[in-house]
Amino acid sequence: MYRILRQIARVGIVTEPGPEADENLRDTAARIESEVARSFAGALAIRHVDAGSCNGCELEIHACSNPYYNLEGLGIRFVASPRHADMLLVTGPVSRHMEEALRRTYDATPAPKVVVAVGDCGCTGGIFGEGYASRGRVANVIPVDVSVPGCPPTPLAIMQGILTAITRRT
Repeated sequence: MYRILRQIARVGIVTEPGPEADENLRDTAARIESEVARSFAGALAIRHVDAGSCNGCELEIHACSNPYYNLEGLGIRFVASPRHADMLLVTGPVSRHMEEALRRTYDATPAPKVVVAVGDCGCTGGIFGEGYASRGRVANVIPVDVSVPGCPPTPLAIMQGILTAITRRT
C-alpha cells in the first residue's frame, strides 16, 4: 500500500489534456440555445426511440449529454413519454416488431411534432435494408423531417441535425 502511495506522490496526476475548443461546436451550441429559447420557451423535449439499432448511434446520443457537448445546458432534455415530447429522435432500421410501437409513439407525440432519423440505418436502412424482419428506413413507417447520416454520426452532427429540425419547424 505504501509503495503505491509513494509512486502516486512521485509521479503526480497523469491525465490526458481536454479537447481543443471547436469553433463549429460553439457556433452550433449558441444557435441551438437561441432557437430553443425562441421557439420552445427555453425547453425542447426529445423522446428517443431505438427501432432496432446496434446501439452505436445511442452511444453518440448519450455523448451529447456529457459536459463537453452539454445538450441539457442548451435547454434540451430527453423525456420518457412521447406525450411530453416536441421531437422524436429515431435510430436504427425499423424492425418488424418495433413498427407498431414506433407508429404508436409517433401518434402519441403532440402536434407539431418533429422527427429526426439518426444514423445510416435510420436514414436508408443501412446494411439491413428491407426484408421480412426489417422495414428499412424510418421514413417507411413514419414521416421524417431531418435525416442525420453516419455510422454512427458524431455528436456534433446529431446536434446540427437537431438544429436543422427546429429551424425548419418555425
